[in-house]
Amino acid sequence: MKHIDFQDLILFEDEDYIVINKPPFLATLDERFGGANNILRMAREYANDVQACHRLDKETSGALALAKNPAAYRHLSMQFENREVDKLYHAVAWGVHHFDNLLVDRKIETTSKGKARLAFKGKPAETYFTTLEAFARHTLVQCVPVTGRMHQIRLHLMFLQAPIIGDGLYGGEDFYLSSLKRKFNVKEGEEEQPFIKRFALHARQLTFAKMDGERVTLEAPYPKDFRVLVDTLRQYQ
Repeated sequence: MKHIDFQDLILFEDEDYIVINKPPFLATLDERFGGANNILRMAREYANDVQACHRLDKETSGALALAKNPAAYRHLSMQFENREVDKLYHAVAWGVHHFDNLLVDRKIETTSKGKARLAFKGKPAETYFTTLEAFARHTLVQCVPVTGRMHQIRLHLMFLQAPIIGDGLYGGEDFYLSSLKRKFNVKEGEEEQPFIKRFALHARQLTFAKMDGERVTLEAPYPKDFRVLVDTLRQYQ
């Protein structure tokens, strides 16, 4: 992975909070194995007492909030606990779907293998889905989670038979350009690579109340891989 300057990721900063546009392939916190770089480690080189107020999956890009002091951390943590933080994601799903603020209300439980599943005895989980754009074989979907369960959006899209591109854990196959482009040729001796090398999920917006009570909405632009994927699919509507 190329060097990332933490300051280049910042979307918003005041005396209490930093909101960044997290790149894909970087964990939010320390992982169990190895000493790979992560967002919290980078943030603490920028400001000593930073804490992550929530987390995004390693492959997920987008808006991530960090607190610069304990009081700010408690303030935002309570908002997450009371479901007063508005989160909005964009996903590119397999299949052509026409969702209109469709609610999926399916309980989720975690397993011991870093995976989650839909389960009658799981914890309540709700997500609203709206189609933003439909392409030839895929759909750009807006996802608004009410709860914050592990892998919630990914599981609920799988339930809708709209798994996310590249999400092999939950039924989403890789996308290859050759599946749409008739005269696509791979160089001799080479193997075609997936168009995007992660699951196509991006935390697009985050809305919360600052310490003074004012609500702020931050929008995270698409990273290059997600943007190029969407632009390419638009050519095959």
